[in-house]
Amino acid sequence: MILQLILIILVVNTLFAQLLSWLNLRNHNTDLPKELAGSFDQDAYAKSFDYHQVNYRFSLLQTAISFPIMLALLYFGVFGWLDEQLRNVTEHPVLLALLFFGVLGIISDISSLPFQWYKTFVIEEKFGFNKTTVKTFWMDKLKSYVLGIILGGLVLGALIFLIQWLGQSFWIWFWIFISTFTLVMNIFYTSLIMPLFNKLTPLEEGPLRTAIEGYSEKVKFPLDNVFVIDGSKRSSRANAFFSGLGKQKKVVLYDTLIEQHEEEELLAVLAHEVGHFKKKHIIQSLVLSIAQSGLMLFILSFFVFSESFTAAMGGSGSVIHLNLMAFALLYSPISLVIGLFMNLFSRKNEYEADRYAAETFKAKPLRDALVKLHEENLSNLTPHPLYVFFNYSHPTLLQRLKALGA
Repeated sequence: MILQLILIILVVNTLFAQLLSWLNLRNHNTDLPKELAGSFDQDAYAKSFDYHQVNYRFSLLQTAISFPIMLALLYFGVFGWLDEQLRNVTEHPVLLALLFFGVLGIISDISSLPFQWYKTFVIEEKFGFNKTTVKTFWMDKLKSYVLGIILGGLVLGALIFLIQWLGQSFWIWFWIFISTFTLVMNIFYTSLIMPLFNKLTPLEEGPLRTAIEGYSEKVKFPLDNVFVIDGSKRSSRANAFFSGLGKQKKVVLYDTLIEQHEEEELLAVLAHEVGHFKKKHIIQSLVLSIAQSGLMLFILSFFVFSESFTAAMGGSGSVIHLNLMAFALLYSPISLVIGLFMNLFSRKNEYEADRYAAETFKAKPLRDALVKLHEENLSNLTPHPLYVFFNYSHPTLLQRLKALGA
C-alpha cells in the first residue's frame, strides 16, 4: 500500500509539473506587452521565447528518461537491494546510511552529467550566457563533492546518530542542531563557502562606492563592506545580494551587474536589497524555514522506525535510511502546500522591498534595472498565472512595474 501511494504521488507530481510547464510555454504572446513598448528590445523578446522553448523541450527529455527509471527502481525494490549489498561493507547504522546516500548521490550525479554538460555548453552557450570553461566545470564538481561529503556527512551523520540514540524524540534535538547549522551557514557562507567557488574583491574606491556608502548612511543600513564577485567566470547573468545576520552587513555585487547597469540602477537594486533588511524579511524567512523544518521532523518521528516504509523501498525489517527516503517521497505533497505559502510570502516581500527602494531612492532607476535584468536574462515576460502561483518566489516583471506605478 505504501509503495502504491509513493508511485501515485510521483506520477501525479510529475504530470502536474509538466502540465504547468506546457501551459507556461503556450501562454507566450508573440507581441511584446504594450507596457514595455519602447523600453524592451523586440529581438530580445523573440529570443527569450526561443530560449524557454529549448529549455522546455530539454526538460521534457530529461523527465522522459529519468522518471521511468525512478519508477522502475521503486517498483523492483532496487533501493532495498542496494542496502543489502552495502551491508557486506558495514553494518554500522551511521556509516551504512552515509554509504547508502553517498552511492546514490554519486550515481545520480554521474547519470545526470550528460544533461548538465549539454545545458551548460550547448544551450547556455547558444544563447550567450555560458562563460564556464571545461576546467571550471570539473573543478566545481570536485569542490561540490568535497563539500557534500563534509557538510552533508555531518548533517546526515548527526541525524542517524540521534535517531539511534534517542529514538522517536530525536526530532527535538536534531531540530536544534539543524537550526544552529542553518544560522551558522547564513552567517559564514559568504566568507567561508563562496570563496571556494568565486573570487570576492572589495569594490574599489570611486563614485559607485561613495554613492553606496552615502545611501547606506542615509537609511542607517549597517554596511560593513562592498564586494564584487566574479560572476562572469561562469555566466553573463547578473545579480546582487547582501549577507550577514548581525549588525554588520556585506553587500555583494556581481561584476556582470556593474558592467550592464548605470550607477543609479545599481543603487536602486541595492535599495531593494536594503528593503529586505529593513522590513526584516531575512529574519522572517529564516524563522519560517526553521519552523518548517521542525514540522517535517516532528512528522518524520512517527514513521522513522516504520517497517512498512522499509518494505515499500524493497528492504526488510526497519531500516532508517530507507525510511528517510520513503518519507521524503511521501512528504512531497505537504512540502508543495507549504511551498505555496512560502512563495506567497516571498512575493509579498518583493513588493515591499520594491516600495522601500522607490520611497528611499527612486522608482524610475529600479524600473529600468528590472527591465534590463529581464531583457539580459531572457526572462519570460508572460508566464502563465498558474505557473507563477506554484513556482514563482518573485512577482512577474509586469506586476512589479504596475506596483511601482511605472
